[in-house]
Amino acid sequence: MHIKLLSIAAAVALAFAGVAQAQSTTTTTADKPRAETKVDRKAKKADDERIEADAKAAKAKCGSMKGNEKDICQAEAKANEKLAKAENEQKYEPSERHARKVEEVKAEGKYEVAKERCESNKDGVHDCKKQAKADYDKAKAEIKSKHAKSDAKRNRTAGTGSTTSTNR
Repeated sequence: MHIKLLSIAAAVALAFAGVAQAQSTTTTTADKPRAETKVDRKAKKADDERIEADAKAAKAKCGSMKGNEKDICQAEAKANEKLAKAENEQKYEPSERHARKVEEVKAEGKYEVAKERCESNKDGVHDCKKQAKADYDKAKAEIKSKHAKSDAKRNRTAGTGSTTSTNR
């Protein structure tokens, strides 16, 4: 009888200790229930499928066009698809890296479409493409300067080892 009483008391004490510890810990994003994570994954997958369907529809719309008009349409469809995918990543996994990726994809898409539009400009194709490249380079420089602080932080925390060899 005495052993039973001691084992019950020990079990109750352990149960209360577990509850007290659970109440004192802070919750983080890693502590979220799995069901909530699955909902996010399902929603992200649904958005990815919607993006794919929209891209197919946009590319199919280009099928009836001819010549450079078709090329421009396809470039726009491709750029919009890439942008939607990058924005979807940012939506479900927000980070400085994904935000930068969205901006880079926007600039690249504008550049690709501008190059295709230049093809229809028979007189100044070279000048048009040169201007498109200058605009693209300017956009890239703005993105780089905007995110320079986070890049410097990432470079500081990346690796502590040196990649250069020293002669001794």
